[in-house]
Amino acid sequence: MPTTQYTWNWLVQHTLDFGLDTVLAAVILIVGWWLSNRISALVMRSLSRTSADATIRPVLASIIEWSVRLLALTAALDRFGVRTTSIVAALGAAGLAIGLALQGTLQNIAAGFMILLLRPFKVGDYIEGAGVIAGTVKEISLFYTRLNKADGQGMFVPNSQLWSSAITNYSANSTRRIEAHLVVPHTEVANAIAHLRMLIDSDNRILTDPAPNVVVSDFTDVGTRITVYAWTQNADFLSVKSELLGQVPPELKKTVVITQRA
Repeated sequence: MPTTQYTWNWLVQHTLDFGLDTVLAAVILIVGWWLSNRISALVMRSLSRTSADATIRPVLASIIEWSVRLLALTAALDRFGVRTTSIVAALGAAGLAIGLALQGTLQNIAAGFMILLLRPFKVGDYIEGAGVIAGTVKEISLFYTRLNKADGQGMFVPNSQLWSSAITNYSANSTRRIEAHLVVPHTEVANAIAHLRMLIDSDNRILTDPAPNVVVSDFTDVGTRITVYAWTQNADFLSVKSELLGQVPPELKKTVVITQRA
């Protein structure tokens, strides 16, 4: 009987201790997750009031958020007697398996750091990548980059795709070149060149350095191809291009082919 009573008392005591540790660990995790979200939001609001780059704000907030969560997880495991050294040893032993299982995720994180470090583009830039990747950069996180497409749709692109392929950044430079090819009747070449030069000279948004140019670039069966080169500020590119070509009289053109250049 004393042995039975001792066993019963031992079971009750350890069950209560384990239950208390479980409740405390759950409370620590809940409070830690809640606190990490609040701190992350506070960091984002604080950084938005400063001159901190909009590209780096969400990354800093994410790093702080997960650091707080890691501390909460460590404190919760400590309630069960799991020490930090044991956690590190376990992660080290499982490192290879984790690396293989999360290979794509780790590539995205590494690519995200490289994008933030080398800055091939930043928030607010309009970029084009491989395939259908195109849009204005709205957010760069550790795992993906969020774009807003021209039609208003959102696109989430894994960072590894952006880092491993060629990217055209249309916002990288303050100026862009308009390049347009017009095919005009052979008899109207001189008139077309004079009219285009007049349009260019009358638009003060077209830069004089580099100087604009209107040249004959080819002869085709349907007419003479004239190419217009004109530089403008990036912000004026679309409006200048549209207005320039819209003012060409119909009798001077047969076809218009526009080539965009960064």
